[in-house]
Amino acid sequence: MAEVIERARMNGFKKALDVLCLTPLGLLCLVLLAVLPLVPPFNQEYLIRWMVVGLFMAAQAVAFDFTGGYINIVNFGFAAFVGLGAYTSAILSVKLGLSPWIGMFIGIFPAALVGFLTGVLTLRLRGIFAAVMAWFIGLAFWGLATKLVFLTEGPLGLNCPTLLQTSSNLPYFYIILVMFMISYVVLKRIVRSNMGLAFTAIGQNMEAARTSGINPTRYRIINFTLSCAFAGWLGGFYAHYYGILMPDVMHTSKTIEVLVVVYIGGRASLWGGAAIAIPFVFAMEMVRSVFSNYPGLNLIFYGLFLIVIMIYYPGGVAQFYAFLTERFKASRLVRLAVGNRLDSP
Repeated sequence: MAEVIERARMNGFKKALDVLCLTPLGLLCLVLLAVLPLVPPFNQEYLIRWMVVGLFMAAQAVAFDFTGGYINIVNFGFAAFVGLGAYTSAILSVKLGLSPWIGMFIGIFPAALVGFLTGVLTLRLRGIFAAVMAWFIGLAFWGLATKLVFLTEGPLGLNCPTLLQTSSNLPYFYIILVMFMISYVVLKRIVRSNMGLAFTAIGQNMEAARTSGINPTRYRIINFTLSCAFAGWLGGFYAHYYGILMPDVMHTSKTIEVLVVVYIGGRASLWGGAAIAIPFVFAMEMVRSVFSNYPGLNLIFYGLFLIVIMIYYPGGVAQFYAFLTERFKASRLVRLAVGNRLDSP
């Protein structure tokens, strides 16, 4: 009886992990991350702030990889969609007095709509043309945010209300942790569905996918729109976390930061970029602190990271983890085989 109960518990645990799209190791890492800000020395405000930025980067990496990793389109205008959601929520809060909590969700819709229209215009193109066109649209929105001073306050910055009336970063850490998990679980479950199979087929070989009855343009637009929708939602958090919004949030350099994280973590994994986002942010913040007299040095490091990864390990951290997992399984099978041979008469 006890054996049956234990087996039922294990099955329930596995089902729960499957719903969350996590492995036991992933769950352990998530629990450790959740308690990390409560443990010295990580309970210091500036370190919690770095972790909030890291989780924000991780959530962006998930949304970016959903497009870049699966339909093989690099959205160089990604930061503009984050900024569009941020400005929508901020303007609604400042001009109309709408609650930031509601504005964050409303910011999804303009980002998704512009993402859909961008997809309709660009995703019929092939090769680098779609990526470049998305980049141009991103630059256009950055220019609008700079010039429409009556609406956005331009380079002076738009002051907007924060989500919480507190100077502590800890509540924001748990808010963005929940937002990250929602983004990851929703997009990962889509990837595991039949629609996700279509995305993967298109990313690997569009012509073969077309001959299998898949409409590449339709699925690419759906993928791109979903990615932009999540970008807009995260942008709302950005606006009401910092409390001030400037056009730089839409700059291409912000997209490059996310791109570097995704490529180092491993494309088409969703979890790879998220796993290295916080260590990456910590490393970059330390570089900025130590080499404060050399602004822009972090961009050189981004380039070096990309070159090294693309040459020596194009699959990134996710591929390395898969390699270690396969080696562990193989060695375990060898040990079992040797053990069985020794035990046999």
